[in-house]
Amino acid sequence: MLATRIRRWKPVALTTAAVLVGLTAPALTATPAVATTTAYDSTYYKNAIGKTGTSLKSALHTIITPQTKLSYSAVWEALKATDQDPNNSNNVKLLYSGISRSKSLNGGNTGNWNREHVWAQSHGDFGTSAGPGTDLHHLRPEDVQVNSIRGNKDFDNGGSSFTNSGGSLTDSNSFEPRDAVKGDVARMILYMAVRYEGDDSWPDLEPNDAVTNGSVPLHGRLSVLKQWNDEDPPDAFEERRNQLIYDTYQKNRNPFIDHPEWVEAIW
Repeated sequence: MLATRIRRWKPVALTTAAVLVGLTAPALTATPAVATTTAYDSTYYKNAIGKTGTSLKSALHTIITPQTKLSYSAVWEALKATDQDPNNSNNVKLLYSGISRSKSLNGGNTGNWNREHVWAQSHGDFGTSAGPGTDLHHLRPEDVQVNSIRGNKDFDNGGSSFTNSGGSLTDSNSFEPRDAVKGDVARMILYMAVRYEGDDSWPDLEPNDAVTNGSVPLHGRLSVLKQWNDEDPPDAFEERRNQLIYDTYQKNRNPFIDHPEWVEAIW
């Protein structure tokens, strides 16, 4: 059963009528996520409730570390389920571009979709082995060429558009996802930072505020990711995806989808 959530409103633009009478719309700013209540607080998250800072991060790490690990080949079929287009069950919804593409067009050629590692593989050099390289909580379908354009860049605001961008932007050292998935990206990066702490043969993954991380196990920019988490709270697609990964595949959850306010509580 899906968790019960207390949702908050996103800012809305002023109406045309308001503009006509001379009112000026205020600049949109990030609003800190408010506390949420989920059906898992008394069970799955019971040892994290009420904690903050490093104590909360440690508790969540202990909670989400036990998981069923997939092979990299099994990720193909899993993504066809977790990222199914809600308006077309034959398609998947691509992360950065927002394109709806046939599930059958998975592969490595132009016009295909492939497996995008939102936490770039090279940021810690974990490859595609079972573990961080196959963790569905940060693997998403994306157009082959768009995936290549993103490469291993850190996330930040700014840049230029490109073919099939869907509103995403890029420059020489950073990538900005389209507005509708900015929060998704932030919560995926921060999930990885809590799940992989260097105590199970994988690198200790951590967020920082840089856009030049290269091959070190760091990913940025934290200040921007926190802003995106507030500006773009979890939606039904993201919540369904989290539930499906928990129920059907890995048996663990992304806590920042259930409790986006925990981002600020930790960082």
